[in-house]
Amino acid sequence: MSPSSANGPDPGPTGAGNGPAVSRREFDALFEAVRTWGRWTPADRGAWNRVTAEHVRRATAAVRSGRVVPLALPWNTLPGPDNPRPALHHMTDLGDVQSPEPSTHKDFIAADYHGKAVTHLDALSHVAYRGRLYDGRTAKELVGASGARFGAVSALGPLVTRGVLLDLPAVLGIRWLEPGQAVHAQDVLAAESALDVRIGEGDAVLLRSGHVRRRGELGAWDADSASAGFHVDAVPLLAERGIALLGGDGDSDVRPSPVDGVHSPVHALVVAAMGAPLLDNLDLEALAAATAAAGRHEFLLVVAPLNVPGGTGSPVNPVAVL
Repeated sequence: MSPSSANGPDPGPTGAGNGPAVSRREFDALFEAVRTWGRWTPADRGAWNRVTAEHVRRATAAVRSGRVVPLALPWNTLPGPDNPRPALHHMTDLGDVQSPEPSTHKDFIAADYHGKAVTHLDALSHVAYRGRLYDGRTAKELVGASGARFGAVSALGPLVTRGVLLDLPAVLGIRWLEPGQAVHAQDVLAAESALDVRIGEGDAVLLRSGHVRRRGELGAWDADSASAGFHVDAVPLLAERGIALLGGDGDSDVRPSPVDGVHSPVHALVVAAMGAPLLDNLDLEALAAATAAAGRHEFLLVVAPLNVPGGTGSPVNPVAVL
């Protein structure tokens, strides 16, 4: 796999290292093994029901220096191979619309945020597998032109919990994982050992592949075709540990998908089976530097999605506090 070309990065149409291949039968068995349907009330908060007041209190113990690290990418209004539908930002008042004093300045923002360029949260209504949302709800009955009537982002509210950074490039001593490189269960266990951290119930797990660093140094590429991320064989371990949230500097899925006929298998397993929302397109570079300097890879994580009734997710600026 060539890391670059004369015109920028070229990860290629397929990703060496994204396997082993998983059959649809194997995937369906895995889906059944990790699903938590019927476990919680309210169901459309899914795995966020794991996070109790005691979890929040324990998470605050991870705060020592008080350093605050924002984790969102800049609002991206520039088209590119990973941003075919750029976010919008324009001014609506330059101090000349209302009465003279005081003058005011206003702007407008909008985004088709479920892509590769905007940091966002996937709510439980975002992903269905075989026509079923989390908890076995029928997607066609509950998601329509006016939005979602189950699993909307407005049902989630804010999340305050312990975050764990799995910094794979730091563990491996490399600058980044190449697009198409899968992270397996054994890689998660090795990262825990190397970073002296253990994923626990109610945690938010963030995977740093080095995507943002690679993009900054080599330029953008089509991350829908090739990106580093989790192989499906890592999901049972995350399910066993009882995570509440999964995120990364990609979208958590290794691409190309190792599962025939399922383009985003980690999304299907984590959101639709386990009921855990996803954080996509994080900027984890500053957090990686901060955790390395602190010598610890746990922190307080605050995620506050917009309160959008019927929304399938939300642009978001998560904040880590060390």
